[in-house]
Amino acid sequence: MFDPSNPNIENRDILIIGFPWNEPIGSNAKDLSFQFFKKNRVLYVNFPMSRGDFNSINPSPELKERIESHTGKRPEITKISDNLYQMEADVVTIPHNGIKIPFLFDIVNRINNKNYSKRIQKALNELGFKNIILFSDQSIYHSFYLKEFLKPDWFIYYSRDFLQGVDYWKPNGTRLEPKIIRKADICVGNSHYLMDFTAQYNAHSYYIGQGCDVSLFNPDKTYEIPEGMKNIPKPIIGYVGALVKRRLDIDLLIYIAKNKPDWSLVLVGPEDEDFKKSELHQIPNVYFLGNQLLETLPGYIENFDVCINPQILNPITIGNYPRKIDEYLAMGKPVVALKTQAMREFENYTYLATEHSEFITEATKALAENSPEKARDRIHFASTHTWENSFALISNAFFTEENQRKSNNTKA
Repeated sequence: MFDPSNPNIENRDILIIGFPWNEPIGSNAKDLSFQFFKKNRVLYVNFPMSRGDFNSINPSPELKERIESHTGKRPEITKISDNLYQMEADVVTIPHNGIKIPFLFDIVNRINNKNYSKRIQKALNELGFKNIILFSDQSIYHSFYLKEFLKPDWFIYYSRDFLQGVDYWKPNGTRLEPKIIRKADICVGNSHYLMDFTAQYNAHSYYIGQGCDVSLFNPDKTYEIPEGMKNIPKPIIGYVGALVKRRLDIDLLIYIAKNKPDWSLVLVGPEDEDFKKSELHQIPNVYFLGNQLLETLPGYIENFDVCINPQILNPITIGNYPRKIDEYLAMGKPVVALKTQAMREFENYTYLATEHSEFITEATKALAENSPEKARDRIHFASTHTWENSFALISNAFFTEENQRKSNNTKA
């Protein structure tokens, strides 16, 4: 087995297929590219544009930049740093997700993949990339035939969301994802749930955890009490993040607020229409503080007595790695969350509940048991969830499989 203390993957040519580089919210693949390029050459290629995006009447600034790469106003390949290149492949895909007949969808998808791969191969030739490692950021459609067209030495499929539960993927993605998983030489998942999912179809599946940049969430810094929190009575049970019904349990939040009127339930983040219309707005001990700038969020978390992640259990949330938990723990805060398989990683440092009443029980314990010692343990644990550690586990998986391949070739 590969020893994680040894050097990571190095002196390789890496091709990463991922979300657009200029996405404001960033992406896991982009964060990982900054680990890969330290000792490798990396070409990061955006998912191809759809015809609808290309013909957009009012494109966002980010989409406008991508369109300009297609029209010659920006270069197709940009050098980000030594050994790291980013590419907007000059190809527009034929719309096909709405095609319900499988063999027709597959024909169109293959055409899209072929056009995409031609532009990528041209760039690989220009950069002198050879014997590539292809790393696909869960690109079910765009990467489906790239192993056949580009013939990489290795194909790594990265799973970081349970896409089988998302409506967009149901027409064809639920059928094709198991197939692309089987094609991969290595599958890596950022949660145990997703690793177990890929392992159903590919025995070469590994857990690599989730990297997080928790540098913004510094428990040693002194934060001013946000203006909106100055008159809110203690104890404060708080949540920071998007308030979206498909991910959060509105009924649970109502239950907490009504059954613990002496607690202040503080919700920081933008609301969807379901939250805006919910009964929560009529409950006096519930405080909606709205969407806040990222750099101000530590100040809110610092003033919470207990942080919560009131997820609703559904196919979308069940396997996702909860990066929010790392941010809470990095501030040393006690955390109560829904018990899911993905939370297995956090069970020694959080309070987990399976039903509404238990959520209150665990939050009560969290308030009573908090201590400086527990806060230090939480901070230390969160500090281990880095992109460096995630990349080391990718390297571990890669060298394990590479050594096995060499062994098999020797025996043959």
